[in-house]
Amino acid sequence: MLEIKNLHARIAEDGTEIIKGLNLTIQDGEVAAIMGPNGSGKSTLSYILAGREDYEVTEGEVLYNGENILELDAAERAAKGLFLAFQYPVEIPGVATMQFLKVAINEQRKARGEEELSTPDFIRKVREGAAELKIDFEMLKRPLNVGFSGGEKKRAEILQMALLEPKLCVMDETDSGLDIDALKIVADGVNALRAPDRSVMVITHYQRLLDYIVPDTVHVLYKGQIIKSGGKELAHELEANGYADIIGEAA
Repeated sequence: MLEIKNLHARIAEDGTEIIKGLNLTIQDGEVAAIMGPNGSGKSTLSYILAGREDYEVTEGEVLYNGENILELDAAERAAKGLFLAFQYPVEIPGVATMQFLKVAINEQRKARGEEELSTPDFIRKVREGAAELKIDFEMLKRPLNVGFSGGEKKRAEILQMALLEPKLCVMDETDSGLDIDALKIVADGVNALRAPDRSVMVITHYQRLLDYIVPDTVHVLYKGQIIKSGGKELAHELEANGYADIIGEAA
């Protein structure tokens, strides 16, 4: 599904290198957790995958289903099935949530060669998805994310992910700011999307989220490189002992 080879990237504005020779492979159907201390490059990695223009790749490849996507813009990557759930979803006044969802869904369907959804089918699909995530349908009549609580914003992101049916889901610290009830709802929504042809990259600081979204693999990112990989037990090791020992081993 995803193969990152010797990736180097820097902030476009000032040239600060953040990703420094990163290698990572995620297989079809795999849930991979990316963990690491603050400033390691976790969010930067998610932005580079999604095609954010604030970052410049100076070396390496990002192969998605065998295709190097670095030359594609964000919309083209999305059309190919890549989805990014933001750590802090932004409010967009003036953009109706339902209209945003309808346009996004139908653009994805067109990219897959499918017919656009009729308005009744679209509304039915959104109602079903919202109910599963315990989202008040009235909330979706507001402008996108405007007036949403932190938990509502994250649930709305998972709703988007469920409706768009991406093949590679990148979740940038989705657990930030969630209480335990919201965390369980979001995790249930993600787990419902697990499939043999869909992969998930879960970026998180804490083991807590991984109690509910159990990863197949865990990778430790530090100073722009993956310094250790393992199974789900690695996350428990990090929770118990912190990052110091693993960083020391990699030094």
